[in-house]
Amino acid sequence: MFGIGPLELVVIAIVAVLVFGPDRLPEFARTAGRLLRQVRQMVTNAQNDLRNELGPEYADLELQDLNPKNFVRKHLLEPMDEDDKPVADFADSTPQRLPAGAKPPYDPEST
Repeated sequence: MFGIGPLELVVIAIVAVLVFGPDRLPEFARTAGRLLRQVRQMVTNAQNDLRNELGPEYADLELQDLNPKNFVRKHLLEPMDEDDKPVADFADSTPQRLPAGAKPPYDPEST
């Protein structure tokens, strides 16, 4: 959970009791829980609005995909969909030799 160990949670709880007092701590915890719930709801609504505005092409858009680490991992490190498509096998085709004295094909626009 957020990279916090059990000992650190105990220290945070002790500091919270000392700072807020045992009387106000439950009220503070309820307020923090409500605030966290509202922030999560706002994030969910923003994601849904973004998906609706972008249209059906981006229905599977996840905000985690926009993180550069996840983007690189998804598009470069995982196998690509194009690898599943059959590729023309040029190794089996035998090269055709030009007749003696014939000029090879040349396209002046390609150079």
